[in-house]
Amino acid sequence: MDSNAHEPPEGAAPPPPRALGIAGLSTPYRVVTALALGAVAIGACCHLALVFLHVAPSNTVSKRYARTVDDWIYPEFEQNWKLFAPNPLQQNIAVEVRVEARTDDGVLVTGNWRGLSAEDGAAIRHNLLPSHTEQNELRRAWDFFTSSHDEDNKANGERGELAEQYLRRIALDRLKVRTDADTAVGKGAHLADGRIVRIQLRAATTAVAAPKWSDEQTDTQTYYRELPWWTV
Repeated sequence: MDSNAHEPPEGAAPPPPRALGIAGLSTPYRVVTALALGAVAIGACCHLALVFLHVAPSNTVSKRYARTVDDWIYPEFEQNWKLFAPNPLQQNIAVEVRVEARTDDGVLVTGNWRGLSAEDGAAIRHNLLPSHTEQNELRRAWDFFTSSHDEDNKANGERGELAEQYLRRIALDRLKVRTDADTAVGKGAHLADGRIVRIQLRAATTAVAAPKWSDEQTDTQTYYRELPWWTV
């Protein structure tokens, strides 16, 4: 094969170098790409502006657009300052769920409690790059619920219903992804998609024990907060 077959004729000007990146696209594609990048940039700027208004001290702008800010921030993008509090949280809170399912024989069976927080912890342990979902989704959802409900699990504000829906949606999603007959129902009954009738959540709260060198007395007994049954 002639090694000079792809070389330009002697004396001919070499072809211009091919542009890379967006410049190498045809004009229609460059326009579409530019519009897409512009939309992403505008969306990112709007998101950052709304988050800033959410965390900033109350001001004229945040008061005027409070409804818009809240609708965008809650529940997925809520921010807080607990990491920098002078007295940070000193409790371990584990969220658990159980289901009431209808078997193939039409019998209602109540399952055992299943540790959703424990499953997240197992997924994070020894993982150098754990996902944001495994680290924060369930924890923030429970915190969002408790901050918008009183001790009797009654909503104390406009965000109560949203908090319930958000927590319920996360629990159902975990059940659909990771469930099987033995762990979800606990009595050997067959649990198929659409068989779950109701779900119930609870939190097991245990105070972190004081260090050995401290004279502080800490009640390390586990206390439970059970929510009402929610119909699916």
